[in-house]
Amino acid sequence: MTDRRRAPVAAGLAAVVFACFAPVLRNGFVGYDDSDYVTANPHVNTGLTLPNVAWAFTSAHASNWHPLTWISHQLDAQMFGLWPAGHHLTSLLLHAINTALVFWWLSGATGFLWRSAFVAAVFGLHPLHVESVAWIAERKDVLSTFFGLLALVAYTRCRNLAVAVLFACSLMAKPMLVTLPLLLLVIDWWLEKPIAWLPKLPLFALSALSCVATLWAQRQGGSVVAIERLPLGLRLQNATLACVRYLQQTFWPSHLAAFYPFPLHGSLLVAAAVLIVITLLCLRRRWLAAGWAWYLIALVPVIGIVQVGLQSMADRYMYVPLIGLAIAVTWEFARLRWAALAPLAACAVVSWYQIPVWKNGITLWTHALAVTEDNFVAHDNLGVELDRAGRPSEALEHYRETLRIKPGDRNGEANFAQASFAQGERLFEANQLDAALSSFREGLRYRSGNALAHAQMGRILTQQHQIAPAITELQTATRLDPTLAVAHMGLGVAYALSLNAGGAAREFGDAVRYDPSNLEANYNLGLVLAAMGRNAEARRSFDAALRIKPDFAPALEARNQLNQNGQRGR
Repeated sequence: MTDRRRAPVAAGLAAVVFACFAPVLRNGFVGYDDSDYVTANPHVNTGLTLPNVAWAFTSAHASNWHPLTWISHQLDAQMFGLWPAGHHLTSLLLHAINTALVFWWLSGATGFLWRSAFVAAVFGLHPLHVESVAWIAERKDVLSTFFGLLALVAYTRCRNLAVAVLFACSLMAKPMLVTLPLLLLVIDWWLEKPIAWLPKLPLFALSALSCVATLWAQRQGGSVVAIERLPLGLRLQNATLACVRYLQQTFWPSHLAAFYPFPLHGSLLVAAAVLIVITLLCLRRRWLAAGWAWYLIALVPVIGIVQVGLQSMADRYMYVPLIGLAIAVTWEFARLRWAALAPLAACAVVSWYQIPVWKNGITLWTHALAVTEDNFVAHDNLGVELDRAGRPSEALEHYRETLRIKPGDRNGEANFAQASFAQGERLFEANQLDAALSSFREGLRYRSGNALAHAQMGRILTQQHQIAPAITELQTATRLDPTLAVAHMGLGVAYALSLNAGGAAREFGDAVRYDPSNLEANYNLGLVLAAMGRNAEARRSFDAALRIKPDFAPALEARNQLNQNGQRGR
């Protein structure tokens, strides 16, 4: 089969996939990792520079070592700044090219033009691949596969050095294709070629090095879940159920979400039986066995035996394994021909409607909650997005749901506490003292070491004339953060109301020391010093207040009163 015959088909496939996924260009950044990868990462959003490239090769940021992915983001930042459509365009182009490469490799390896075109079309149009394309932080998926597919093309032409170099590039974008040497053995067996182990030994060595680098990076970032937290038996159960669930989503892609909570629910015996039956059926024909083996082998790095994160599965993990399933089904039902257009059209339609789900963080997590149950990560992330959008009350409700579903979730606790404190501040400003006190107490259940929250509770209790508990809260605040001026200020007021002039003078003095521009602290210090008969010091405090605000009437009046008393004393 000549390249001249294949080229128009490859170009047509890329064009169709580009058109189907083009709505992604209307999407923005989502909060989910996009800030770590691009928007809030100074090593990326400052563009392609030598220091940034050096950082890309030496960093384990975001629990990954993938220097080529970092460099691709740096290039985007150099060309597009933080214009999201530009970043999406790069991912979209890579996906369209990957579709053409699937066809180019498969048609070159097998000699079948239209079967290869159908496999490539399924790959390019399938809704499971929306996540890899529409999520900017998942650039690593399309980039790694780009190099991996080029390695497969080189392998069909017996270019061993090119295969090794391209494979290394794939691993430096994402280690998903770490099983490529095994996939090459599967391909050789399927196509009845001699099984050549020796040329693949360098590839196995690269895989081993990549595994070491990946585990190092993930341990650096604390992403690898300890065996004590998720026992091996539970991981194996989830892996079995995930294998079946991926099959279900391949043939009936519905209820797709950005996060699926761990573990999956279902019958382990039924799932295991399904996998065994499929395996036995696939042994009947070489192409079925090869496609099924590709699927299982390609899933190994992400099936969760070494659990990274808390997801039970992820759409993006099917970017490479789906190729094996598509090969098996296409070769098995090759005689159906034109009937194949129906599933392709269905894939295109579902993908078209799935892409806007990734428009922004609110649409992403609202959809995830609509299609999953007890999704604590979705609740937590939606809370963050609503907070950013200025909808704090709604955000707090989602944080509450996070902690209801998963008590003890550290990230959820931190977000809930912060939202409670923020709500408390707003209620305090609106003089809704009881409600504000309740919000601060709720937040302190999860972040008891927040000095400002204790200080604000002390101020509220002071206003409610509960002086003893107010002093306790304010003392806790100054112990947690001795430099917190607002806590010293509040404690000074509480001491003054309890007629402890010495304590009040000390605390107002500390408030001035840590915040010299605090008008009220300077003025109150002057009042207490004057009441103690320390008139010269009091006058200096009033003068300091007047330097901050020359027309501050209370300080003017107090200073004048001091002057008059001094003249009478003479």
